[in-house]
Amino acid sequence: MTPSTPAGFRFRLTLLLLAFASSAALSACSESSADPEDQIGANPKLPQLQQYLFPPMHLASVVGWKEGEKPTVAKDLKIEPLATGLEHPRSLYVLPNGDILVVESKAPGTDPVKRPKDFVMGWIEAMVTSAGGDQPSNRITLLRDANGDGKPETRSVFLDHLSSPFGVALVGSDFYVANTDSIMHYRYNTGDTKIADPGTPLTPLPGGPIDHHWTKSLVASRDGSLLYVGVGSNSNITENGMEAEKNRAAILQVERTTGRWRIFASGLRNPNGLSWEPESGALWTVVNERDELGPDLVPDYMTSVKDGGFYGWPYSYYGQHVDPRVMPQRPDLVAKAIVPDYALSSHVAPLGLAFYTADSLPQAYRGGAFVGEHGSWDRDRFNGYKVVFVPFSGGKPSGKAQDVVTGFLTNGEAHGRPVGLAVDKTGALLIADDVGNTVWRVTAK
Repeated sequence: MTPSTPAGFRFRLTLLLLAFASSAALSACSESSADPEDQIGANPKLPQLQQYLFPPMHLASVVGWKEGEKPTVAKDLKIEPLATGLEHPRSLYVLPNGDILVVESKAPGTDPVKRPKDFVMGWIEAMVTSAGGDQPSNRITLLRDANGDGKPETRSVFLDHLSSPFGVALVGSDFYVANTDSIMHYRYNTGDTKIADPGTPLTPLPGGPIDHHWTKSLVASRDGSLLYVGVGSNSNITENGMEAEKNRAAILQVERTTGRWRIFASGLRNPNGLSWEPESGALWTVVNERDELGPDLVPDYMTSVKDGGFYGWPYSYYGQHVDPRVMPQRPDLVAKAIVPDYALSSHVAPLGLAFYTADSLPQAYRGGAFVGEHGSWDRDRFNGYKVVFVPFSGGKPSGKAQDVVTGFLTNGEAHGRPVGLAVDKTGALLIADDVGNTVWRVTAK
């Protein structure tokens, strides 16, 4: 019996229902009492941790977008679809000539199933996959909107037959794709609508046979000499063993000419959205923190990343708050754990980050950061499922996160879930929606 057979599906569903039944027995002590707003900012409230035999689970059913439906935006903005009918659009990249690359990918499906949570995460990815139908994925689609009116004149397959791609970067005529298991290099010519180059590997990345956090965010250094790639942990909290975590939960720095790499920063459970803060020039990331310590632990966050810095995972969270589940303990590392710059609230699952340096959106958005929050699955009240804006001043967050794009979730039903973000040549904000299979475009009203 395998999970792909009807019997296997029933087996998985039975175990999932058992997990829900077990967690329901604990619901009285697992309900969130904290205000999510109290966990946004530089000093989030951190309640006492809770531990579970079965973690609480609260899943949004996937319904997609009906004809004419779209997310809700702040009053000074408007939103329209840039492209629909995609297959799991996860991240976005705007080329110097204005062409928009949409990275469409499916999870590699190499997670071991050991606990109820593993069934849930497989279930969530299955819902995302089923929402897209049977179209080809693991590819990059190019959208060309030459006149900037939000209606692409050209849509073509830019690069195909990739291995669960996520991050991309262009340096001159060198185009890089971070697959789940390697960084690949291709030759690109300005104006190309398709890459025919078969590509060459630059460096391998931690992939299977277990590949829990499979997305690999990618950004080039300002001078183009280095690449930085985010590699998530291979578990929630080392349940697959420490050997499976080798060179994971980290940001790697890769020499572009040689492929040699080193660990730039570690202790980052699942870093995504690697971006350069425009005023300070510092590298920033959004991080998905650990689960199963309660509905209000641990806050996901955004932070600047220091060379050689350690950010706690798996031994501690939000600085020196020890996670008792990890054995053996490492008090020496806990003492070094850096407190993140800015909490985004618990279990919002941030996957996209884009600093806004253009000038077509209202003044209030300039210089700050947009964050795409994919949404929670393990708290009684849903959290995330939106795009927020964090104002910056002097290279640091300077105010409370504001809801900018909402309506992805209504009455427990997910029409979409935001992932990667980008800013197009006109200054519009682009949002990859991997459940709605749409790229949304946000402009000033």
